[in-house]
Amino acid sequence: MLDPGHNGGNSGRPGEINKQVPAGRGKTKPCNTTGTATNSGYPEHAFTWDVSQRISEALSAKGIRVILTRRNDTGVGPCVDERAAIGNEANADAVVSIHADGSNSAGAHGFHVAYSAPPLNAQQGEPSTKLATALRDGIRAGGFPTSTYLGSNGLAPRADLGGLNLSTRPAALVECGNMRNAAEAAAMASEEGRQSYAAVIAKAIEDYLAG
Repeated sequence: MLDPGHNGGNSGRPGEINKQVPAGRGKTKPCNTTGTATNSGYPEHAFTWDVSQRISEALSAKGIRVILTRRNDTGVGPCVDERAAIGNEANADAVVSIHADGSNSAGAHGFHVAYSAPPLNAQQGEPSTKLATALRDGIRAGGFPTSTYLGSNGLAPRADLGGLNLSTRPAALVECGNMRNAAEAAAMASEEGRQSYAAVIAKAIEDYLAG
């Protein structure tokens, strides 16, 4: 299952996306957020949708069944708990959320892969860390640098991400890079750059499933 972060209609429905929903570990969080954007205004939701479409096409061409948590880039949500439920109900072999970050820290750049930790069920243990590591290794092998400001060596164990906490399938979240970094913003805003991100992530998912 591919989970393109955010959605294009979120900003117009603040009441809907700000409502509190279960986020795991006894916590609640807002249903969803609007996401970030490059300094020139290219939005995260458009980036994640485009990259996820490209990943889906690449995996489908290999005979891998792909489902997405949203159907377009003009809707609202789904909420984080609904996104997790879609993967759980589909009994997905891998759940990969696609995002981009928005840090204004000087020099902040690079990708990282988050997973739920400490694990809340068996699938959040070794299967999810194996998926996260496969994604990290594949994206790094594709020439993308690991984050200079979040996580360690491209991996970030997290206890606060509802979509990961509520998953009962192997799940990881890829922050492809920092949209506030000029070089990474330029790559994300270009068709060539998005294709590069999609190609390395698709290959990493394929390698994980083959393993």
